[in-house]
Amino acid sequence: MRQSTAWLIRGLAVAIMSTLLNSGCAQAQTVSSVCDDSAFLAAQRTFENGGGREDLPVHVCGRVVAVSSRAKHTRSGWHGYFYVDVGSGVSIRIVSDLDEMNAPEWPWVAKGDQAEIVGRYYYDAPRRQGIDWTHHGTGRHWGMPGYVVVNGTKYQ
Repeated sequence: MRQSTAWLIRGLAVAIMSTLLNSGCAQAQTVSSVCDDSAFLAAQRTFENGGGREDLPVHVCGRVVAVSSRAKHTRSGWHGYFYVDVGSGVSIRIVSDLDEMNAPEWPWVAKGDQAEIVGRYYYDAPRRQGIDWTHHGTGRHWGMPGYVVVNGTKYQ
C-alpha cells in the first residue's frame, strides 16, 4: 500500500508540473549559447508548413538589412524595429522594447551592422512573424531574458 501511494504522489507531481509548464504559468526556456540560424530557419519552415505555433526561444545573427528610423508607440510602449538577414534569403523582423532596454536613443542600429539577437520567435502568419523579448526582462508568459548585440555592443 505504501509503495503504491508513493507512485501515485509521484505521478500526480509529474502531471501537475507538466500542466504548469504547458500552460504558460511556469516556463523553463533555454536557447543555444551561440548563434544558430539553421535551427531558426528549420523552426520557421515548420511553422510555415502548418507545424506548431508556440513561441520559441531563438539565438540568431546576421547583417542588418533595414531599420525603421522612427520608434513606434504601441499599447505596450515604445518599440524600435529592424530586419536581420539570417541566411537562405530570409530576413526576420526584430522588435526591441525601448522602454525596457538599456540603450541610447533610437535608432542605435544601422543598415549594414552586424547583429546577434536572443529573444522569442513568434509566428502568427507568413507576414506576421518576428523576434521580440529582446530585452533583459521576463514576464508571466515568457521566462527568458533576451538581448541584442550590434557590432560588439550589447543592449538589453
